[in-house]
Amino acid sequence: MQTETPVPEDEPSLYYVGDPMCSWCWGFAPVLEAVETEIAGRIAIRHVMGGLAPDSDEPMPEETRQYIRQAWQAVAQVTGAEFNWDFWELCEPRRSTYPACRAVLAADLQGAGPAMYRAIQRAYYLQARNPSDPDTLVSLAEQSGLDRERFARDLGTPETERRLQMDFQLRRKLGVREFPSLVIECGDSRDVIMRGYGDADSVLSALRPVLR
Repeated sequence: MQTETPVPEDEPSLYYVGDPMCSWCWGFAPVLEAVETEIAGRIAIRHVMGGLAPDSDEPMPEETRQYIRQAWQAVAQVTGAEFNWDFWELCEPRRSTYPACRAVLAADLQGAGPAMYRAIQRAYYLQARNPSDPDTLVSLAEQSGLDRERFARDLGTPETERRLQMDFQLRRKLGVREFPSLVIECGDSRDVIMRGYGDADSVLSALRPVLR
């Protein structure tokens, strides 16, 4: 993924590992925005698609529905994040987040990867739209000002799949499984500074040694 804030090549990089359909990543969104504002021009942020659940056309089992609904409740309690519970009545949920991850990478080819990530989150959690459906993703791309036809084509290309697998490989190389996670890279050194949800103060405190 490209960075949102270009910095010199010798500057540190911050890897943000997440999934646009991860509820804890949704709860982390305001923290990430605050961190991005604080480190802009000093540390480059690189989004890495973590991939929660592979492609599936099967309806989500009731047990999984209950598990995810409980996760939403926990995220809301801890972070104050808003959720549109109509999703569970208006959509047919599937345990499939790889399409949304590919959508971020396809949008990145038009310079809008992080913007698509946020658009998917808002659609899923606030607008009760299903990002597991390609039609939803193409609609979001068009609404975000992207070339609809190019995006729809890129969504299913071998190149986008290759980029997705590269992100998965990088996630494993970074040594993280929890989403969201943050890893700081300085030269040849990489350190995990957050596994799972964290607040802005704790993240910025961990980054302070590399901030100038």
